[in-house]
Amino acid sequence: MRRVLRTVLLALSTLGAALSLPAPASTIATHTFHSTALGRDWSYVVYLPTGYSANGTRYPVLYLLHGNNGDAMDWVTHGDLQATTDGLIARHEIAPVVIVMPQGGTDWYVDRKEKMETAFGADLIPEIETHFAVSNERSGRAIGGVSMGGFGALRFALEHPDAFCGALLLSPAIYSNEPPPDSSARRVGVFGEHQFDSRVWHELNYPALWDRYFAQASRVPFFIASGNDDLAIVAESSLLYTRLRAAGNPASLRVIDGGHVWPVWRELLPAALKYALACVR
Repeated sequence: MRRVLRTVLLALSTLGAALSLPAPASTIATHTFHSTALGRDWSYVVYLPTGYSANGTRYPVLYLLHGNNGDAMDWVTHGDLQATTDGLIARHEIAPVVIVMPQGGTDWYVDRKEKMETAFGADLIPEIETHFAVSNERSGRAIGGVSMGGFGALRFALEHPDAFCGALLLSPAIYSNEPPPDSSARRVGVFGEHQFDSRVWHELNYPALWDRYFAQASRVPFFIASGNDDLAIVAESSLLYTRLRAAGNPASLRVIDGGHVWPVWRELLPAALKYALACVR
């Protein structure tokens, strides 16, 4: 009888220990796949939330674009993305989400030096939706970026409002007229063949997409933010916010102390994630 009792108690103890085990921690991984549009292998970094399972409900997905000459891992190493997202999910301030950060180099996410814009829609999104348990519907997708990535994220959202339900733009390098003399947009070899060409810039900048965006039924809520010492960009961020709100488009504007630096973006990231992901289902 005692032996049977000990066996039962041991089984209950083992079961209790198993039930109290913490869920697997969130993970950060780098993946590479072949992009047809780019004609080469292309890498991206992916954040998978705690307890991620490929066999169940599909997770919402956020695509985050890095800045000029940056790296997809910058969001993790400089932006504190993993700890920030873990904390927001743990406090139930955002839903568990998969975050995809593609390597963008200095392409400004347009089809100039390479077909980066085409690759994003035709290659990256299908790659993610095939290999990860993420939503393939607008209600489960958001887009965002910092600096050059903000330029790209704004264009993608305005061009494809039927693909994204929310957006975040941190210190977006958008410049409604022309970039200032010290902007990297003038020297990266994207907006012009051998030197900066204002015609090319205006063809690809967001005002050229404005009328077509508002001719469509879908509207994307935008979180727009920058540091107050980032003078040209804080002015452009305020202008974009004002134009969106005047047109009846949902938007939020935040300005905090600081310049065009990661400490500013780290501070802004929690509010940006909560706003951009408020739409996901």
